[in-house]
Amino acid sequence: MEWIVLLIIIGLFAGTVGSLIGLGGGIIIVPALLFFSSSTDLLGPLTPQVAVGVSTVVMIFTGLSSTLAYMKHKTVDYKTGFIFFAGCGPGGILGAVMNKQMNLQDFNVYFGIFVILISIVLIIKDRLKPVTYKETFQIKRIFKDPDGKEFQYGYNILPALLISFGVGFCSGLFGIGGGSLIVPTMILLFLFPPHVAVATSMFLVFLSALVNSVTHISLGNVNWAYAASIIPGAWYGAKIGAFVNRKLTSNNLVNILRVILLIIGIRLIYQGIVG
Repeated sequence: MEWIVLLIIIGLFAGTVGSLIGLGGGIIIVPALLFFSSSTDLLGPLTPQVAVGVSTVVMIFTGLSSTLAYMKHKTVDYKTGFIFFAGCGPGGILGAVMNKQMNLQDFNVYFGIFVILISIVLIIKDRLKPVTYKETFQIKRIFKDPDGKEFQYGYNILPALLISFGVGFCSGLFGIGGGSLIVPTMILLFLFPPHVAVATSMFLVFLSALVNSVTHISLGNVNWAYAASIIPGAWYGAKIGAFVNRKLTSNNLVNILRVILLIIGIRLIYQGIVG
């Protein structure tokens, strides 16, 4: 019974954090499952493949719950979501297949390095030369926040597809939803307002998780008892995260993302090296 309560708590926390900053929750679920599996008796032995498979299935519900919540505030850019999904889908399938070849130690080290790199990108973000709005963007969008402030952003389709393919690959490989890459990319390169980037990322997480989960299920990577226990907490956590997102400033969102990724990355690398 204790393991069910633990998984519900993990789902609630992952859903809240994932929806709040657009990660999808997988970046919390995967290391949490691996940690409690290897360091306690609450969960049975888990391979990285099963942890990723469970996370991917859970992200279907996290992404859907968050998207429904963000829809009410009209911050989801659906057109962008579908365009990016055209790259994320194939990338996710390839990543899921590659995941099958990794052992626990290698997975932790690579995953840890990955999230630390994302954290560093966000730390130096304010020191990077701002990208100015380009009239050459093939897709041009305008967003007006509740205060009446107008944001212009956009992108070219080919770079967007290439980037989203890479994001999808990482999503399928690590079971993280891809938000940890796509949100910084949207903000830094395509000038998305952070709230729109997070909301659109959660829509993309939902679409990508549908494809990735089919691949992981076909590979036998899903522990359904664990997934069923995490989903209720993740569902309601996603709603909480979307609500809190509306109450925070853009800078606070980015700061939260930096700290969470840095801590998780260091912990994962330590686990991978120590074994």
